[in-house]
Amino acid sequence: MVSIFFALGQVRHSSEMIDRMNRVAAFFLLGISTISAAHAQASLASRIQVLEDKEEIRNVLLEYGRTLDARDFAGYSRLFAKDGEWVGGFGTVKGPAEIQAFMQKQIPGPNTAHNFHLLTNFVIDVKGDTATAWSRWTFIIPAADGKPVIGQSGRYSDTLVRENGHWKFKRRQAMNDIPAGPPPSK
Repeated sequence: MVSIFFALGQVRHSSEMIDRMNRVAAFFLLGISTISAAHAQASLASRIQVLEDKEEIRNVLLEYGRTLDARDFAGYSRLFAKDGEWVGGFGTVKGPAEIQAFMQKQIPGPNTAHNFHLLTNFVIDVKGDTATAWSRWTFIIPAADGKPVIGQSGRYSDTLVRENGHWKFKRRQAMNDIPAGPPPSK
C-alpha cells in the first residue's frame, strides 16, 4: 500500500515537474520570440531605410539631369556636398559655388536648342551615410531636320554622402563613351 502511495506521489511530483518545465520553456520561448521580433523589426526598419535612401539618391540623379538641361545651375550646385566635386570633360571643380560658376561659364544662356539628357541604368549601393552610384547618360540633340538624335553618350561614377539629412554628391565623374575619341596609340 505504501508503495502505491509512493508511486502516486511520484506521478503527482512528476506532473508538477513537467508543468514547471513547460512554464520555464514557455517563458524561454517567449523571450526568444521577443528578441526575434525586436531583431526582425530592427532589420525591417534598416531595410526600409536603405530603400528610402536609394529612392532619394535616384531622385538626386534625376534632378541633376533636370537642372542641367534647364540651365538651373543654382539648383544644380545644391545637389553637391559642401566639399563636393564635379569631374568631367570640361575639367574638375570643387564646392557648390565654384561648380555653379564653372557650369554657367561652360554652358552659358538658356537651352534654346532644346537638347536634353536621358539618365538610365542606376546602380546604387548604400552603406550608412555614404553611397556609390553608377549610371548611364545619353545626350539628345535635334538633327538638321529637327528630329532627335544621340549627340553623345557615357556614364557617371558617383560617391554620395548624407549631409544635413539629405543625399548630396561628394564626387560626380562624367565620362564619355560615344564619341569615345581616338583609340589609344600602339
